[in-house]
Formats: sequence, structure tokens, C-alpha cells
Amino acid sequence: MLRVLILSVLCFSFAVHADNGVSSEKAQVLRIDPVARDGKLYLDADVQLDVQGDLRNIALKGIPIYFTASTEIVAKRWWWLDKVVARQQITWRIVYNALTRQWRVGTGDLSLPESSLDDALSRVKYIRGWAVADLADLDHDETYDGRLRVKLDTSLLARPFQIDALNSSAWSLATPWKNFSFSISIDVAQP
Repeated sequence: MLRVLILSVLCFSFAVHADNGVSSEKAQVLRIDPVARDGKLYLDADVQLDVQGDLRNIALKGIPIYFTASTEIVAKRWWWLDKVVARQQITWRIVYNALTRQWRVGTGDLSLPESSLDDALSRVKYIRGWAVADLADLDHDETYDGRLRVKLDTSLLARPFQIDALNSSAWSLATPWKNFSFSISIDVAQP
């Protein structure tokens, strides 16, 4: 009897977790490549992020959802606190227009059409060419530590959904911080 009870509790908790907006695969940053070109430091990153359940249903009803990527680059100092060299954020807005049956994804005023939610999410999952710092602000041949994360930004949702986000784990879609290190060589910094 105890085994049946434990098994039913486990099945119930798995069913609740599978329907809460986060897939069974954990959201995470898979890869980060810092690239120096044209006097700037750019980041390319691959993110595992899967929108399911309630969150997908809300998006299908035309409610905009927002994802924010945050990065921070620091220079280690042995004699004082670490120096923050760059701190950047970029936010994507994904919205479905039921009249045109078209998804749109964009940052700021720029918005591009996409054919499905998964195609729109690919802009968030595959970050390419994100300028995060000027090379003039970075010292040559010094090692810098950085970190990156991507999360569903509930602060930009409509008010009723912000309240719902406080009470439900379906809205807690976020990757943990992913650390990376890099250094700028002298040949790259000089044109």
C-alpha cells in the first residue's frame, strides 16, 4: 500500500512539473564564444530553453512574452573587489498576431516575422553578434571572467500576468549563470 502511495505521488509530481511551462530538460546556457572584431567584443551563445504548457498557451493567445539575456564581465583584482568592466542586457519581445497568423520577435523597435513560436525562440536560443564591450576598455593579454544568463522577464508582462507569475512556478523559466573566461591578444586589438 505504501509503495502504491509513493508511486502515485511521484507520478502526480511529474505530471505537475511537465505542465508548468518548463520542459523536463533544464534550461541552461550550453556554449559562449567571445569574439573580438571591429573594435568591439561580441558574444555568441547557444541556450537550451523550452517553452511549454501554460506559457506556450499564453503566447498563442497573443500575449507578448519577454526574454532577457544578462552578461557581466569582470577583471579580477587581488588587492580589492573585482572590477566590473561591462554589464549588458538585451531583451527580446515575442508576440503572436492572430489576424495575420504571424509571430514577431524583436529587440527595441526592430521586429522580424517568424512562422512559429519555435522559430521566434531560436533568436533567443542562438544569440549571435551581441556587442557587449569596447576593446578599448579591455587590457591586452589580461584574463577576464564573464557570466551570462537568459530568463523569462516577468517584469515586462501585463499586470495580471505579473501577479500570476508570483504565484506559479510556470513563469520561472531561467538559466543559471554560465561562467566563461577570455583574454584579448595584442594582434586582435590592433587594426
